Amino acid sequence: MAQSLSIQKLLDEFERLPGIGPKSAQRIVYWLLNTDKADAARLAQAIVEVKETVHFCAQCFNYSEAELCPLCSNPERDQSMICVVSEPRDIAAIEKTYTFNGLYHVLGGAISPIDGIGADDLRVKELLGRLADTGVTEIILACNPNVEGETTATYLARLIKPLGIKVTRLASGLPVGGDLEFADEITLGRAIESRREL
Repeated sequence: MAQSLSIQKLLDEFERLPGIGPKSAQRIVYWLLNTDKADAARLAQAIVEVKETVHFCAQCFNYSEAELCPLCSNPERDQSMICVVSEPRDIAAIEKTYTFNGLYHVLGGAISPIDGIGADDLRVKELLGRLADTGVTEIILACNPNVEGETTATYLARLIKPLGIKVTRLASGLPVGGDLEFADEITLGRAIESRREL
């Protein structure tokens, strides 16, 4: 069935979004066609507004509407700890745990020679600048537990440890509710290495 040009254009745009395939794009487009014009206008306005008002926090590079994000501007956050993450979405995941009350630093990716991403492409200089100016006593490296994340964490640890700052890495291991027999060797090995006394 031939689509109108405007419908096809919208389908193409939605399919460019991560996680949206042809079927999902089609459902969204048909929802938009069947909804009130006011609903579609609100969605369009929200997209325009977020692109116009949201930028990177001047300190941690999380998303923010002000110069500093709500986390960096909160005086009740522990200023002595910085959790280093790859992307802003990682902050949201950690915040949902309600177990960390320090500050963050977003690198903007991970070292990946295959993809042509080196340390100079990340916000490493900005992180080191933050360490020189403040009383930070611990850096938590919360990079993803993959090759790129491990490479990035190792690189950062080598830079930061000589500054006399404690460098820690998130433990990795078995998921809650998982069975040992289904764990891969690397995950199970890391769980053994990261064991702690009870």
